Amino acid sequence: METAPGIDPTTSGTPAGAAFGFRVHSGWAALAAVAGPLAAPTVLERRRIELADRTVPGGVQPFHAARLLPLEAARQLVGQSLEGATRLARGALAAAAAELRRRGTEVIACGLIQSSARSLPELGAVLASHALVHTAEGELFREALAAAAADLGLPVLRIKERDLLDRCAATLATATGAACDVERRLADLGRTLGPPWRQDEKLATVAAWLALAERSAASASG
Repeated sequence: METAPGIDPTTSGTPAGAAFGFRVHSGWAALAAVAGPLAAPTVLERRRIELADRTVPGGVQPFHAARLLPLEAARQLVGQSLEGATRLARGALAAAAAELRRRGTEVIACGLIQSSARSLPELGAVLASHALVHTAEGELFREALAAAAADLGLPVLRIKERDLLDRCAATLATATGAACDVERRLADLGRTLGPPWRQDEKLATVAAWLALAERSAASASG
């Protein structure tokens, strides 16, 4: 777990809270927690959260395991996997939120990076396609995170990965009244924070930053 010092929420241009951002893989996700000011955000935390029980056969790749079963048994396995992933996600988010709360920051929103793939067909068609099986597994763990966030009362902003940087830049320009070079800011953060600062951490940070900016804009207009 990587942490950074808290910030003063009374600072001008700083939303009163933080946001989580997630980039999901099969069985786990990269989480970043970001607080303002919006023009120069602070990364409060980076961590990997586990979304699957790796001791259970098929836990990390439930759709791969489901391909070996009759359709109804496959449907049951997928449902059980989603329930288990949601339970693990809920515990991980609650723990991360509690850690930030101890440091004086409340989590107020989440940004969840979505795949750019098309909507999935019915289960039988998914299981007949190896490519769709991989897509479905990513979607299952995203849905688990979204459900866990909702259980904790956190609004979730979903954004396709291909749109993430452009939408963040546009939203920040509107919210701050000035252009923002998102990629340059990410590079600056990486130099300050040090490793790990891979694509997972970068994009999870942008998702959190965007969710915070949109939540701040909604609060201001409300």
